[in-house]
Amino acid sequence: MAAEVERLVGPPLDTTPRERLWGWLGPLLVTAVAGLLRFWDLARPHALVFDETYYVRNAWTMLATGIEMSWPADTDKSFVAGDVNVYSSTGDYVVHPPVGKWMIAVGEQLFGVQSSFGWRFSAALVGTLCVLVVARTTRRLLGSTLLGTTAGLLLAVDGLSLVMSRTGILDIFLTFWVLVAFSLLLLDRDWMRRRLAVAAVAARAGAAGPVAWPRLWWRPWRLAAVLALALSCGVKWSGLYFTAAFLLMSVLWDVAARRRAGQPGWWTALLRDGVPAAVIALPTLVVVYTATWAGWFASTTGHLRNWAAENPGQGVQWLPPALRSLWKYHQDMWQFHTTLDSPHAYKSSPWAWMVQGRPTSFYYQGQAQGVTGCGTDSCTEAITSLGNPVVWWTGCLALLVVLFCWALKRDWRAGAVLAGVAAGWLPWFTVGDRTIFQFYAVVFAPFVVMAVVYCFGLMTGPPAPAGAGSPPGGVLTGRRLAGVVVSGCVVVLAVVAASYFWPVWTAELIPYDAWRARMWFASWI
Repeated sequence: MAAEVERLVGPPLDTTPRERLWGWLGPLLVTAVAGLLRFWDLARPHALVFDETYYVRNAWTMLATGIEMSWPADTDKSFVAGDVNVYSSTGDYVVHPPVGKWMIAVGEQLFGVQSSFGWRFSAALVGTLCVLVVARTTRRLLGSTLLGTTAGLLLAVDGLSLVMSRTGILDIFLTFWVLVAFSLLLLDRDWMRRRLAVAAVAARAGAAGPVAWPRLWWRPWRLAAVLALALSCGVKWSGLYFTAAFLLMSVLWDVAARRRAGQPGWWTALLRDGVPAAVIALPTLVVVYTATWAGWFASTTGHLRNWAAENPGQGVQWLPPALRSLWKYHQDMWQFHTTLDSPHAYKSSPWAWMVQGRPTSFYYQGQAQGVTGCGTDSCTEAITSLGNPVVWWTGCLALLVVLFCWALKRDWRAGAVLAGVAAGWLPWFTVGDRTIFQFYAVVFAPFVVMAVVYCFGLMTGPPAPAGAGSPPGGVLTGRRLAGVVVSGCVVVLAVVAASYFWPVWTAELIPYDAWRARMWFASWI
């Protein structure tokens, strides 16, 4: 029976204590590297970098009052200098939900709001954990500890992920919850397939008659994934795209698993799994997302908190007053997000994201600001959200291969990677002239890394089986040797590129000429 189950679901990834040990050791090592890169001199610069002016100060007022409070104009410098209590007594009109700001607030609570290390601590911690999740998830997805560890290393040295992990803004928190949800859905896939296989094999081995196919309403890993997706929406609304893509992907996995186990009729499988998924997931998403606004509900000064009482005949009348006010608030947020078209020097088209066409300058200080001490007359400190060119340019080719493998070979692993990229990238092509930035791509950077490593797996292939005419154990020959060499070169080049671009990712003090040498294209400046 066990052999038949394994035929349906595949062999387990870990069968010995040694495999389990290596399965954790490699990912933990690259996570340690990622943590070193993300926490090293994290407090530099002691300034509000880019949109930290919003989210760092929002997080502080949430700690102090439970909600985001508005601030007087031109108070960034005084806030950095330690005058952190000059916020007003009225709620701020914020256009993103509270979860990410609460996560930033954890670091401020631990290390103090006057510490730039404190207001970036949570981002660095979560960015480090993203590397661990990617390494372990890729290992499960591709069935290889080496490939999983390689994926973690590539994410660890990616400049876009690094910069977003060292900056107190929201996108790295969105990335984290999306990754957690993806990982949990992979666990759910394995859990569900094994139970289907056990039921099918047991029925076939027993009395004659139709198989009693289980409905499997109780799906603990999927429920946990839904909670993670709800929290991703509680960071930024773009989490909704991942919610739709991942839940659809999960149901399609269920349909494929039932077909493989021998259940006839794809529509029957769709009903058995799609309906329970919708019935459980949709209310859970709504309830959890609404609960993330608890501080706003508890306040009396939150933006539009009393709108229903002040406008009794307007809005959705069947909702309770608090929810009617929240609905109005969300209508205004939607209006903002869909009509934002303010000029910005670093506005970027999503067409350019994969090739790193227009990275965002988060911070720049040069000779005009009196920056000195680099050994020349002209010095520079800069933070540019530039992805590692080796990783992203290789990723462009890798995604084409992954698309081919999904479309023509029906490889579910390729489809899973594409789902992550599509949910994070394609929706931005629909927003017209809305002001958007390239650093939004950080949320699908882990899936680009997975695509690259997926191609490594195709190039290296599985070890040759033992037998007559096979090479001695451990010896690489032919295509597999070439694949190992190419893959190794890409990884080495990515590490070298990271060391080269490190100064412009971390505001390191360097001569202007050294900064200019790293700006390979005019669009990077």
